Amino acid sequence: AQLVESGGALVQAGGSLRLSCAASEITLSNAETAWYRQAPGEQRELLAELTKEGIPTNYQDSVKGRFTVSRNNAENTIYLQMNDLKPEDTSMYYCNAVLFVPANGHLKRYDYWGPGTQVTVSS
Repeated sequence: AQLVESGGALVQAGGSLRLSCAASEITLSNAETAWYRQAPGEQRELLAELTKEGIPTNYQDSVKGRFTVSRNNAENTIYLQMNDLKPEDTSMYYCNAVLFVPANGHLKRYDYWGPGTQVTVSS
């Protein structure tokens, strides 16, 4: 299974970007998905989650009202719409999918990550 992010770019402050995360060999509507970011020297931080039912949840305070997560089941892709970008949003952005699969009477967790896409916001 594979996740691949795209859409990262250099953008001016106040601009917008839409990141995509396309999945192969897993069905994202069966997974709990999320967007994270990690800047050099910093810990990876959770930005927002999307339930299996497609409900956005748990937005980080710094992105509330500016970022929106969504999913297109037909394209098996999740998105992160980012508006009013700020220089502090500069980071590598990653998508994550978590699947729980029945195995020997219990649920086995599978975590998938993409390689990331770089977002750079200039002031």
